[in-house]
Amino acid sequence: MPDCLFGRAIPEISTMARRRKISAGARRIRKANSILTGGMKLAASFASTALQAMASANPTTPKKQPVKKKAYAATASKAKKATVTSRVKPASSFRAGVHDCEHGSRAYKLFKPGMAMALPKPPPLLVMLHGCGQTPDDFAKGTRMNILAKKNGMIVVYPAQSRDAHPNRCWNWFHRDNQSRDSGEPAILASLTRKILQLHGADPARVYISGLSAGASMALIMAREYPDLFAAVGVHSGLPSGSAQDQGSALMAMQRGNPGRRLHHTMPTIVFHGSHDRVVNPRNGRLVAIRAREAYQSLRGTESAGRVPNGRYYRKAVHRIGAGRPLVEHWNVSALGHAWSGGSPTGRFTDQKGPDASQEMIRFFLRHSLSSRRRAALARVNAAVLAADQI
Repeated sequence: MPDCLFGRAIPEISTMARRRKISAGARRIRKANSILTGGMKLAASFASTALQAMASANPTTPKKQPVKKKAYAATASKAKKATVTSRVKPASSFRAGVHDCEHGSRAYKLFKPGMAMALPKPPPLLVMLHGCGQTPDDFAKGTRMNILAKKNGMIVVYPAQSRDAHPNRCWNWFHRDNQSRDSGEPAILASLTRKILQLHGADPARVYISGLSAGASMALIMAREYPDLFAAVGVHSGLPSGSAQDQGSALMAMQRGNPGRRLHHTMPTIVFHGSHDRVVNPRNGRLVAIRAREAYQSLRGTESAGRVPNGRYYRKAVHRIGAGRPLVEHWNVSALGHAWSGGSPTGRFTDQKGPDASQEMIRFFLRHSLSSRRRAALARVNAAVLAADQI
């Protein structure tokens, strides 16, 4: 056989041998990979089984569920809303009630400002006595006193005169039985005032009373007979205490004026009266102011004049001790008839063109208070006077 033949055959045989070796190596590698993959799957299976067994053996380990997260979020939201609600101030209210005592019974309406519970000290109390032909609702609307009371954090009670006591709902200021302490209508009104103080947490040092016409005349009687209960009085178109003893003398006092009786004690007093009042003579307003000044010593008086923008002219006399707070004020409103000055047309017997009597009265009232010591001293003096009268 020629050498060249051997020369070509030898490399061919060598190449085939190498291919066989490579093919055998690849098979061994694939086999090893297959074994490794199977082992890993088997290990993963064992691990999963072990975890399940541990979970069943330890049931106290809770699973995290998104539902619980939602429930927690809802609970937190409710708690947050409850906290916000607790911080919201209560709304104001105007509710009806009935007061019974040994001297009689009267209905009333009570206004409570929503902000009263948030105030640093107890709220003041104002007693508002309506005039003839009025009701508590009508008087509250006409004077707008509830609006001002809400702004100033003041409780207001509106006693209602019954038709049984007077056919036109007038307070009976002109009857002798209703002109002294612990008797008749004054006793009922004083009992109601004390009840409101007790039940609604008003400040006993800041109790005031005001009224219109017959209500103003009764307010003056209350201020005179209960100086230990009231710190100041507001009088709109009223007559002096004791200016009449029956219906006949009441009509004469209303037409001509009557000075009435002197006061037992000092009483801060603010008076409003119209110069054109044809029901209660304006002279009565001047006499009320004179009686109030008599109880003080060394009062200094100043007078001023003004006009409400696009409204009525007025003259104001203010009396005080030195440069102190006003103790007696008398507002004479020009061309005003028998109506509440600066009132709202939504109520009866109001005049929109005059100075705001409600606002001026609250301003005046809040400058005055009665200390507990003075209240106690006045109560003892009045008790002694009452006992002496009964002897």
